[in-house]
Amino acid sequence: MKKVLIVLSIEKPNAKKICKEIEAFLSAKGIDSFVYKYDGISHSPELNEDYDLAISLGGDGTVLFTARYSAPRHIPVFPINLGRFGFIANIEPKEWEGELLQLLNGKQALHKRMLLSTSIKRKNKEIVKYEALNDAVVSGSGIAKLINLDISFNGISFGVFRADGVIVSTPTGSTAYSAASGGPILDPDVSAFVLTPISPFSLSNRPLVLPSSGQMKIKILPARVKDIIVSIDGQEMVSLQEDDEIIISESPNKVKMAGCSPDNFYKALRSKLGWSGSSSPKLN
Repeated sequence: MKKVLIVLSIEKPNAKKICKEIEAFLSAKGIDSFVYKYDGISHSPELNEDYDLAISLGGDGTVLFTARYSAPRHIPVFPINLGRFGFIANIEPKEWEGELLQLLNGKQALHKRMLLSTSIKRKNKEIVKYEALNDAVVSGSGIAKLINLDISFNGISFGVFRADGVIVSTPTGSTAYSAASGGPILDPDVSAFVLTPISPFSLSNRPLVLPSSGQMKIKILPARVKDIIVSIDGQEMVSLQEDDEIIISESPNKVKMAGCSPDNFYKALRSKLGWSGSSSPKLN
């Protein structure tokens, strides 16, 4: 390993101190590092792509930003949690040195996480394309948010959804906005994504788990709400127009992440989502 990118969240109080420690640690091992200061506003950084590792130093939002940058460049991500929740970034500040040393010595496995590919078409022409580690959300804004969406999967129509919006999430993103909207939680190794309606007009519109080998199409239909957007990982926003189409499928790219073993996923369910109520139930 020769060069490491450190994505530093400037919003976290202790981030700079830990960043200096990481820089010194890497320098002592003859590894160069470059610090990119992430301000919480998503944009495409102009960075040298010749990195062997990207260290995310912040919360889950910093991981999402780092993952979208790193995945197409095949750069592994080492996520250190400085946030309040840290479901994806689950390497704690007191653990980073030991975990990073194991990674450098080849003793820590990297786990692949699926990404969504989201293409937006207007008048049959692609206007923009994004990748997402968590989700793509189509929604209205304002007081009256109800929008009309024609949704199909592999060419088979699901009909018209009337809702405040829909969430299409990866297994990683199934623990985020989708779960808060009543969607199921998927193991990160499951090859699927989840379609979750947001406050649907019909009670029969329930979340669906769909194979990631397929393709979903969401078409914007006429509605009273004119301000409709698609949000990528809650960070990239695109305004939509009537008749726009959002094409969602599994990206050919995957993000390789440290500290994201199946054991850590289920530990996070217990400790951060209170999945079992108690991590060590008492026996009578």
